[in-house]
Amino acid sequence: MEENEVIGPKSRDRDIEGNKIYRFLKLNSFDELEMDYTRSYLSPKNYFLPFKEDLVTYSLQDKGWEQEINYTIHPRVIVGMRACDINALLKLDQVMLKSAYPNPYYFARRKNTLIIGLDHEPLEDCFCKSMNSDTAFHGFGMFLTDIGDKYFAAINSDTAFIILNRFDAEEITDEDRLLFKAEKKKIELKFKTQVNITILPELMDLEFESEVWKKWGDKCLSCGTCAMVCPTCYCYGMEEDIDLSITKAVKRRFLYSCNLLDFAAVAGGHNFRPDAGVRLKYRYYHQFRGFMEAFDQSLCVGCNRCGNACLAGINPKAVIDDLIETETK
Repeated sequence: MEENEVIGPKSRDRDIEGNKIYRFLKLNSFDELEMDYTRSYLSPKNYFLPFKEDLVTYSLQDKGWEQEINYTIHPRVIVGMRACDINALLKLDQVMLKSAYPNPYYFARRKNTLIIGLDHEPLEDCFCKSMNSDTAFHGFGMFLTDIGDKYFAAINSDTAFIILNRFDAEEITDEDRLLFKAEKKKIELKFKTQVNITILPELMDLEFESEVWKKWGDKCLSCGTCAMVCPTCYCYGMEEDIDLSITKAVKRRFLYSCNLLDFAAVAGGHNFRPDAGVRLKYRYYHQFRGFMEAFDQSLCVGCNRCGNACLAGINPKAVIDDLIETETK
């Protein structure tokens, strides 16, 4: 912890019902780590895609200019990531690392971050099992499952193996395997919310002009909160900030949302998506249809952070159930 930054779940506040609100924050000691946390309000995504980041700094001179680009990220560890959040990063990897134009800033953060995952019992509104995101098989260095008075550790990197050897780790016994299987089965049975995604990509096309979008669009406040808490949304905007002295400037990228009013506005004052219902539709279309077509998987991982944070009470399960009901009438 003295040599590398360590990030983990900490409670920072309480909601109106008195429940703790958790966030992934820098730890000063392991005593601050709350391994029994439920769900972080914001996903750890923002340690890989910050809300704002300076891409380039320019120094302007009389006879020219210089630019400074910095990809350097100090090695760090994120402890306690859930399987759905690890799977969310794997989906972002498809876009940020494996596309035609890889993101070097994301790559630097991903490469220099050791992820230690942690199993947990799902909340009532979690539907990551329906999205096949309740189990992580890769994308982490180490993954822990609580089996009573110790953790069952799955190792997936040399770095994690070296770290584990610094502690009093024991070889896995037959009893440990039985406890591990029992805990995994217990977690599986705890999922209460199910979302039917079997025909969802085709349904998005069939119900493209459905009144369902107007119904939920009329509720939508177009605030963008859903995108800010989502572990997979990656829409962004760009800005250039020029100092009044005209001697320096910064090119900055910031996360944005396709639900915001001006997302599809262009020069000349035209807006291709002026209605909230249309913007909401395209957000769902990208999550469950567009990403599926490009990468053979939905972008959504089923954490329901968006539904939990939405001030208008919009959640994916309710919208999808409405679409299915409309189609089957």
